[in-house]
Amino acid sequence: MKRMSIKGWVRKAISTASIVALVTTYSMVTLAASNKPVGELLVTGDSVTDTVSVTVNGEAAKTGRTIFSSSAIVTPDTLGATVNLGKAGKLELAPNTSFTLNVDGDTVSGDLAAGSLTVLSSAQPVNVKTSTGETVAVNAGETATATPVGITKNAAKKGPGGMSWLAFGSIVAAVVVAVVIIAVVTNNDDSTPTSPVR
Repeated sequence: MKRMSIKGWVRKAISTASIVALVTTYSMVTLAASNKPVGELLVTGDSVTDTVSVTVNGEAAKTGRTIFSSSAIVTPDTLGATVNLGKAGKLELAPNTSFTLNVDGDTVSGDLAAGSLTVLSSAQPVNVKTSTGETVAVNAGETATATPVGITKNAAKKGPGGMSWLAFGSIVAAVVVAVVIIAVVTNNDDSTPTSPVR
C-alpha cells in the first residue's frame, strides 16, 4: 500500500511541475512579444552642446535608435524627432515635446504630455491623449498639441501666402467680379445708335 501512495505522489509532482513549466513558458512568450521593435528614431535640429539630446525612456538617443511600443520620447528645446513606424506611419515631434508611443500593428496611439506632434503619414488616425485627458484622432497632415487647442492642419496644405484655400478663392472671385464691373462701366458707350436687325 505504501508503494501505491508513493507512486501517486510522484505522478502528482510530475504533473504539477509540467503545468508550472507550461504556464511559465507561455508567459515568457507573451512578454517577449510585447517588446517587439516598432520603429526607428531620426533626430532633427541642432544641438548646442553634447549634453543636450533627445531621450527615449530617460536615456540619450541618437538617429537610428530602435523604438519599442510604450517608449517615452522627450525632445529638448533645440531638437525635434521623427519616428518612422514603417507601414503604421511616421510621426514628427516638435522641440519641447514629451510623448509616450503605443503601437499595436497598424494602430498608433499615445499620451502627449507636452509640446506638439504632427502625423506625417499614417494607415489610420492616430489617437493622441492630451495633457488634459482629452483624446483626439489626428489624421495625416494634422498636428495635435498637449494643450487642448484642437487639431490644426499642416501648413503644407495651405494656399498661397499661407492662407487657407477658401480665403484665397474668395479673394480671387472678388477680384474677377471687380474687373468685370469695371469693364462693363468703362465700355458703356451709348453714343452710337443701334437698330434692330430686320
